[in-house]
Amino acid sequence: MPNPKRRHSQQRSAKRRTHYKATAQTLTTDATTGETHVRHRAHVSEGKLIYKGKVVAEKAPAKA
Repeated sequence: MPNPKRRHSQQRSAKRRTHYKATAQTLTTDATTGETHVRHRAHVSEGKLIYKGKVVAEKAPAKA
């Protein structure tokens, strides 16, 4: 396995890391319940698990 002969500078590492950015999650308002939730994820509303405006489960899953 090849190893670098000399240490990379801090500037070189920083240049590489500039492309790693934290992005905020996209939120959507559900048309049926009117609740705001993360896109492409099921969300709990009034004790029911809802995905794409349809009830997936009647009882909300227990959190671990």
